[in-house]
Amino acid sequence: MNPHLTFKQYRRTDLFFFAVILAVSEWLIITAGSRWFRDQLYTVSAVAAVTAIVMMRWGPWSLIHAVLGGVVYCLAGGGNIRQWAIYCVGNAAAMAGLLYIRHFGQKRIREDFLLNILYALCIQLLMQLGRALVALVTGAPVVSCLNFFTTDALSGLFTSVIVWIAARLDGMLEDQKTYLLRLNREREENNKGGY
Repeated sequence: MNPHLTFKQYRRTDLFFFAVILAVSEWLIITAGSRWFRDQLYTVSAVAAVTAIVMMRWGPWSLIHAVLGGVVYCLAGGGNIRQWAIYCVGNAAAMAGLLYIRHFGQKRIREDFLLNILYALCIQLLMQLGRALVALVTGAPVVSCLNFFTTDALSGLFTSVIVWIAARLDGMLEDQKTYLLRLNREREENNKGGY
C-alpha cells in the first residue's frame, strides 16, 4: 500500500480497480457474444468471479460489483425494466456468500482446494438463483427461470478457475485490513533483522 494513502483511500481505489475490471471484461464478453457468437446456447460472465474476489477482500462492499455486473449486462444488451430487476436485484443474492465465508473462514477457503471451488460455485449459484427468483416473481415461466442455470453453466467453471488462481496470489483473496497489517508486520520484522 502506498504510505501516503489512508485506508479508506486504499479501499476506494481497490474497489474502483475491480469495478473497472468487471465493467470492461463484462462489456467485451457481452459485445462479443451478441456480435460474433449469437447462435451459442451458453454464455460466460466475469461478474461472479470479480464479486467473489471482492467479497473476500472487502466483505459487503462486493454488493457494488454484483449490482454493477447487472447494470453492465443491461446497458450492453439493451435490457428492459424487467431485465434490470432480474440482473441487478438477482445478482445481489450473492451476498449470502458472506455466510459461507463466516462459516469456513477466509484462510481455510483460500488454502483448501475443495472449499475454494465450492466458494466460487456458491457465489455463481446464488447469483443464478437470485436472477431466477426475480424472474419468477416478475412473471416468467418456470422453464425460463431454469435457463438462468443452464445457459450460464460455463460461468461456474470460469468463476472457479479465476477464484482458484486468485487464491494462489499473495493477498488477493484475503481481507485487506488483515493483509495490510500482515505486510506491515513482515516489513517491521525484516527491518529488525537487517540491523
